[in-house]
Amino acid sequence: MPKYWREVVLKSGRLAKSEESGFTLVEIVVTIAILGLSLPPLLNAFTSGARGQALAENRTTALYLLKYKMGEVEAEGFPEVRTEEGEFDGNDQYTWSITVSDIESEELEGLRRITASVFWQYRQREKSMSLQVLVSDRQIQQQQNQGNPENSNG
Repeated sequence: MPKYWREVVLKSGRLAKSEESGFTLVEIVVTIAILGLSLPPLLNAFTSGARGQALAENRTTALYLLKYKMGEVEAEGFPEVRTEEGEFDGNDQYTWSITVSDIESEELEGLRRITASVFWQYRQREKSMSLQVLVSDRQIQQQQNQGNPENSNG
């Protein structure tokens, strides 16, 4: 390259001087330090968010399965006293347990407690969700209403 051309280009400002172009070592080190301090918390936030979202999905599924199982037992009316457990059809990740027990009370009769529970594994730990409902024997109520003319609507 001719000497004259180099002088013209440098004077016109199209090429910067070698000491003015690029980043200094200090700027690069500071940038790397900032990235090194800020990236781990950001990555941790993303992974925590993903874990929380997966747990929320599991809980939502468990809640739907729990309501489904409770609905099956409530549809029986006044279910027999029992304890049973099993797996849901088509979803072996979740298991269920149903307990129907009498409530012993001097003031109340014909009352049963239904406890439904759903269990699943999440990150090598067992998680669970339970729901309790009280049901009454409607035949006892109807017999009491027939015996008391005050309670009839006629």
